[in-house]
Amino acid sequence: MALPYLFEFWAMDHQLPPGGDWRAWVVLGGRGAGKTRAGAEWVRAQVEGPRPLDEGRARRVALVGETYDQARDVMVLGESGIVACSPPDRRPEWQVSKRRLVWPNGAAAQLYSASDPEALRGPQFDAAWADELAKWPRGEAAWDMLQFALRLGDDPRLCVTTTPRNVAVLKRLLAAPTTVVTRAATEANRANLAESFLAEVRARYDGTRLGRQELDGVLLEDAEGALWTSAALAGMQLDVAPELDRIVVAVDPPATGHAGSDACGIVVAGAVTRGPVADWRAVVLEDASVEAASPSAWAKAAVAAMERWRAERLVAEVNQGGAMVEAVIRQVDPLVPIRSVHATRGKVARAEPVAALYEQGRVRHLRGLARLEDQMCRMTAHGFEGSGSPDRVDALVWALHELMILPAAGWRRPRMREL
Repeated sequence: MALPYLFEFWAMDHQLPPGGDWRAWVVLGGRGAGKTRAGAEWVRAQVEGPRPLDEGRARRVALVGETYDQARDVMVLGESGIVACSPPDRRPEWQVSKRRLVWPNGAAAQLYSASDPEALRGPQFDAAWADELAKWPRGEAAWDMLQFALRLGDDPRLCVTTTPRNVAVLKRLLAAPTTVVTRAATEANRANLAESFLAEVRARYDGTRLGRQELDGVLLEDAEGALWTSAALAGMQLDVAPELDRIVVAVDPPATGHAGSDACGIVVAGAVTRGPVADWRAVVLEDASVEAASPSAWAKAAVAAMERWRAERLVAEVNQGGAMVEAVIRQVDPLVPIRSVHATRGKVARAEPVAALYEQGRVRHLRGLARLEDQMCRMTAHGFEGSGSPDRVDALVWALHELMILPAAGWRRPRMREL
């Protein structure tokens, strides 16, 4: 039957190349989103003609993987690879010794390893499929050699299938005007994935930066010179918080409360304060920030966070609202213990001592703080390199100042709760 091999009939939108004039098509997706099948079917569409022995638009194809073994086992012989996707009368022959696929119509695809860019110096092609570009160990060099080799035919094109990573070669490709992109999360292909796999990975990684990258297929960029990096934050994740001696909620209210205003940053953090101050450790517990909320809405969200975590104090920045900030909060709970703080230094100056705590390994994060961590990785020594205000980071900074910085500076909190 021909129907199982008519990919245009079965394919999801992100697995089909866009129309128009482009040189590179990037399929950017989460693990298991169907990227390999998209690449294999694209190669088929390039080399096959209307009938098994008819020529297609491409005759010489480069297949480039992270290693030769990866290229063979995934791109060629894998369950979603070229051989498995091809109908019997069009199925290419895998020539092991030559690391080459040859179709009945004479078209050929040669395997290459991104670890050996020099192997691409000399051959020439009219099409190429690059798999997991963001993982290539010598990505820049291999990519450049591949571009020089794509010089046959009237319109040489290539397909790139990859889970995103914050690497220069991928960012440069995505920024090129001749690149088109389709995107998909892992769940887009859930019909072909085990439900137990989806349940497990979502339970473990949902709400984390790693989950956004590996499951949602989102390219997470660290700003150059960022105070925090993705790699560092990935090593600070906790599944369960330790027993904490103090818990506070910090609020960074927006200047206004309409649909176009910044979010209200609300962060919950706690600390283990036994022993000398230098031995104290902090855990960021929740990002309870709310988007474009009215004053009463963000005040209710902050008080609710206090109740959830049994926090001892609410720390609120009052630069934007003065006494009004405290008044709004007391309308929700007249007895909530508040400490109003007024920023006298810039955001970066306030954030740098907190970033130093992370460098010392004195702060950990519960999983589920991806949006906060995104902002953190865009805060640099020169300012915030993102849209809007770093509201979540501001709230984080106030929380950790309250728990860690002020005690280390010799500040002593009152014995009685402030009312």
